[in-house]
Amino acid sequence: MKITFHLPTFIITALGFSLIFLAGFTVMQQDTGYVLDHEKNILRQDVGPHNGGGKTTAYSFFSAFKGSKVAFRKRVLHPGSSIGYHLQKEQEIYYVLNGNGELQMNGKTIPVTTGDGILTLPGSSHGIKPAGNEDLTVLIVYQN
Repeated sequence: MKITFHLPTFIITALGFSLIFLAGFTVMQQDTGYVLDHEKNILRQDVGPHNGGGKTTAYSFFSAFKGSKVAFRKRVLHPGSSIGYHLQKEQEIYYVLNGNGELQMNGKTIPVTTGDGILTLPGSSHGIKPAGNEDLTVLIVYQN
């Protein structure tokens, strides 16, 4: 009996088993009380939200987890981009991970920098953008 090795069949089979393994791993994570996301797996290029425009890099952590009561985002605002000025309906937190920016809050311009945390309250209006020619990286947390 002669056994032949067929590379395409081997590759397809290996990929199939890998996907099944990874799918099982994801379910196991949820079943054990946690969900793990890594930014390299969820990043996407996007325009600034709330009609902010420009180029941003968005990281929507846990967006595939259905039923989450909180949104946790990382957003890199590149020069010329922003999170557009908008009315806040619920509490929202911004934390500046890196860079310098300008926060527009209820018509006032407030400088922000690495380490600043901002709690926006319902009824306030705000937007944020990088100051100068450097990126501004923020973490954003709000209710879904």
